[in-house]
Amino acid sequence: MSEQHSEPLVLAPTAYAAMNARQKETYNFHKIAARLADYGYNSLLLSDDWQGADFIAYHHNGKDFYRVQLKGRLTLNKKYEKKGLYIAFFDRKNERCYVYPHDHVGVLISEADKINKSKSWSEHRSYSWPSVPAWATKILAPFEIPPLAKSEDDV
Repeated sequence: MSEQHSEPLVLAPTAYAAMNARQKETYNFHKIAARLADYGYNSLLLSDDWQGADFIAYHHNGKDFYRVQLKGRLTLNKKYEKKGLYIAFFDRKNERCYVYPHDHVGVLISEADKINKSKSWSEHRSYSWPSVPAWATKILAPFEIPPLAKSEDDV
C-alpha cells in the first residue's frame, strides 16, 4: 500500500554552492531543459556520456536533434572537438542560457585571439571562464536561449 501525503512540497531555496558536483549538473540540466522546452525541445539526460553528450535535445518537428555536453561555464576543450557536440551552460550571474556548437565557437574565439597565447590553450587545448567575458557575449549572442515572455495563450 502506498503512503498518502497531504502536505505541499517542501519549497526551500537551495544554495548552488552547497550542492555537490552531481547535484549541480542535475540543476544545470533542468534549468537548460526548461528553457529549451519553451522552444519545442524535449531534453533527455543520459546516464553516461554517450558520444561525448550528457543529454540529447530533440525538437518536436522530428528533424532537429542535438548531442549536448553540459557545463557550468563557457568551455572549450580538445576532447569535444570534431564530435558534432553542442555545449550548454547556464550563466547564473546573468540568468542567461547558452547552447552553442563547440567547434564553431572555438573557431570564433580563436579568431578573436583572446586565448591563443595562454598556456592552458596552447599546451592543453582547454579553456574555460568562470563568468562570460564581455567580448564573448557578442560571440555567444546567436546561441543564447532567452526566456519567453508569457503570451495570452499561456494564461
